[in-house]
Amino acid sequence: MKRTVVTAWMLMTALTLSACTMTDTQRRTSTGAAVGGAAAGLITGEWGWAAAGAAAGAAGGYLYDKQKKNEERH
Repeated sequence: MKRTVVTAWMLMTALTLSACTMTDTQRRTSTGAAVGGAAAGLITGEWGWAAAGAAAGAAGGYLYDKQKKNEERH
């Protein structure tokens, strides 16, 4: 049951993100949140950890974006 919910959530997130125009920062942050939340949710099976994984993934996506932009400037 939980795997089905997480899979449906991941599909819904992917469709939502593909339907709009976003900046690179927004796209990388939201992708990080989706991947982090899904991974933590699948590993632990608990929504609390999925939320923590989404927060960590969002932070990681944001930092990745800043690093990429810094590399492009140099």
